[in-house]
Amino acid sequence: MGNSRSHVFLTASSSSHPHHHTQACFLPKGMKNGVGSADAGASFLPPQPTVAILGSGDFSKCLAIRLLRCGFHVVVGSRHPKLAAQSFPHVVDVTHHEDAVGKANVVFLAIRREHYSILWDLKHLLEGKILVDVSNNRRVNQYPESNAEYLASLLPDSIVVKGFNVISAWAMQQSCPKDASTQVFICSDLVEARQQIMELARQLNFQPVDMGTLSSSRDIENMPLQLFPGWKGPVLAAVALSIFFFAYSFVRDIIHPYVKYKQSDFYKIPIEMVNRTLPTVAITLLALVYLAGQLAAAHQLYYGTKYRHFPHWLEGWLQSRKQMGLLSFFLAAVHVLYSLCLPMRKSERESETKEVWRVEMYVSFGIMSLGLLSLLAITSIPSVHSTLNWREFSFIQSTLGYIALLIATLHGLLFGWKRAFEEEAYRFYLPPSFMVSLALPVCVILGKALMLLPCVARKLHRIRRGLDSSQYRCQRLEPVGSAAHVSPERVTIM
Repeated sequence: MGNSRSHVFLTASSSSHPHHHTQACFLPKGMKNGVGSADAGASFLPPQPTVAILGSGDFSKCLAIRLLRCGFHVVVGSRHPKLAAQSFPHVVDVTHHEDAVGKANVVFLAIRREHYSILWDLKHLLEGKILVDVSNNRRVNQYPESNAEYLASLLPDSIVVKGFNVISAWAMQQSCPKDASTQVFICSDLVEARQQIMELARQLNFQPVDMGTLSSSRDIENMPLQLFPGWKGPVLAAVALSIFFFAYSFVRDIIHPYVKYKQSDFYKIPIEMVNRTLPTVAITLLALVYLAGQLAAAHQLYYGTKYRHFPHWLEGWLQSRKQMGLLSFFLAAVHVLYSLCLPMRKSERESETKEVWRVEMYVSFGIMSLGLLSLLAITSIPSVHSTLNWREFSFIQSTLGYIALLIATLHGLLFGWKRAFEEEAYRFYLPPSFMVSLALPVCVILGKALMLLPCVARKLHRIRRGLDSSQYRCQRLEPVGSAAHVSPERVTIM
């Protein structure tokens, strides 16, 4: 691979192959293959292996903590080391980029693509070293080439490895488990470097997946941006079935009595109609789970072998059975809640017919908010959270969380309805308790609506990307040193 790259890997001599090179392995206690010797009976504490991280953001902090827990010495390179050192444990060596790169042969690059210009002053120091790119994009196929391929073109004398970008910062913060369950996708054009980073991932208690050459980096970078890719088919199937069964029941139980007997049963839509749809969809999804297995068995019987590939549609169906089963369970559980609320709705209808619509909507919103809150609680369990990427977890905990808060607030408003305007409801001039409890949720929802305004959302997005810091705003986007004289096509956003 050239002399410039040979010093990355430690070597050991063999009696039969004096020039044979063996790959260096990171060991938690700092021991390396074929390195050093000691007299018989001598005991010593081997030094910790050193890993460098360029960047001092959230991911860098979590990665540093993970490395420390697994027995590594960590050095962090930052443009403002004194300021960044406050966010890292005291055992982490926080210094300038040049010092950090000089202390390790493996360097994690935890900065965004638009800041790659700072690497030009470090080009000679990064020569021959393994550079692990952990960057992500903001949308699928954002650039003509992947970040890792772009980085390799900028630093042709460095060994670029793509990996660790699929792991969320939350997963990095967790203690090292005995069994690795979180997958790390790794690719590089150099096999030895790829294997070395895979071994590092194992020592961090992750499960490495070899994705081959660096050309696979685009697929790896797109993975965190795909929102529930395994759930798309099952959710679409559940929605299609729900529309079909709801429309079927609506025509049969609502339209038919109205046309034939002039009987208005439209008040049944929020609870009774929904409650009739839920179990039919749930049991249909459950049947589809087992139908896929039967079709697979028929395919094997027809061809007389289990080694013939299933059709693409059947392969996807088989892989989505778990999601279909979970959706079936969720719909069945919501059906139980709706069924428990039917007696309350009927009792209210008998007492005051004009309040039926309000009670129907009040009960329905309460059930929906409970279902979403259950989803938030389940995804907070570590074993469930580890199966989600950072974008999926953020979507559930943030987007669906706000939706749950909105629905729960509407549930409370429908519960109070006209009571907020009745004089007798204000005892000792104090408002009803439901009004007090809804004050904060309403303020939070209005605050969220304000943050969704384009002018506010754009500025907030820039701040979270680190592009609009009040103190260092100018320095963040400014090329450093020799980077200012490089062709713009090489250092700016494509």
